[in-house]
Amino acid sequence: MTFFTTRRAAVAALGLGAALTAFAPFASAQTVADIKKKGEITIGMLVDFPPYGTTNAKNEPDGYDADVAKLLAKDWGVKANIVPVTGPNRIPFLLTNKVDLLVASLAVTPERAKQVQFSQPYAAATIVLYGKTGANIKSAADLKGQRVGVARASTQDVAVTKAAPEGTEIRRFDDDASAMQALMSGQVDAIGCSVTVAAQIAKRVPANTFENKFTLVQQAMAVAMRPGQDDLLKNVNEFVQKNTANGELNKLYNKWLQTDLPKLQ
Repeated sequence: MTFFTTRRAAVAALGLGAALTAFAPFASAQTVADIKKKGEITIGMLVDFPPYGTTNAKNEPDGYDADVAKLLAKDWGVKANIVPVTGPNRIPFLLTNKVDLLVASLAVTPERAKQVQFSQPYAAATIVLYGKTGANIKSAADLKGQRVGVARASTQDVAVTKAAPEGTEIRRFDDDASAMQALMSGQVDAIGCSVTVAAQIAKRVPANTFENKFTLVQQAMAVAMRPGQDDLLKNVNEFVQKNTANGELNKLYNKWLQTDLPKLQ
């Protein structure tokens, strides 16, 4: 039995998490010079998370993340090869060298930081409590006695569960679309959702039917790299800093989210 056969068997026995940890250290540290020599950069991106990631009429990756990926490639003078990924496989794609970077709406969390190396944030997902205009809901304390909908096991579920006082009726739905429908049909008084979901609802109902009540949480999103990619990290951070300072990221954020880029740490 060869070393690689033995290794594959061990990895299979240990499971995916161990597999990623086992394979990651074998990746050589990539530099921007390597990418420029190759002439292209392969970037993983979600295409099912509009407006950050979606597809256009030609079924090509589009959205805020796609524009950021293309701007990065342009800055480095290389071609952008954008590879669609999913929420579950985006980090495995990175750690097994299928992509060079992730610009994939990846929120920075302590758990993920153990697997990947994050750049400075280039975007944020703002989660709000969204309800009827005029309803007396100004803070989490006002949720007592209210029916609040969330997508089950989502960021907003965690945020609402943490913030809501005893006596709040939290109703969990399979996805954001179901929570949206529950709000519009009056099954719940408010929902926890991203500002992008709130914007979608606003387009479907008469003006001023609903409004953002308060912000539950703002999650920073960052470019992800394999651990130990120090040159790549330095250059990606310089890209984020430059294009934040010159307003280019704000232009793209306004294009896709119709609001200014939040102040990011």
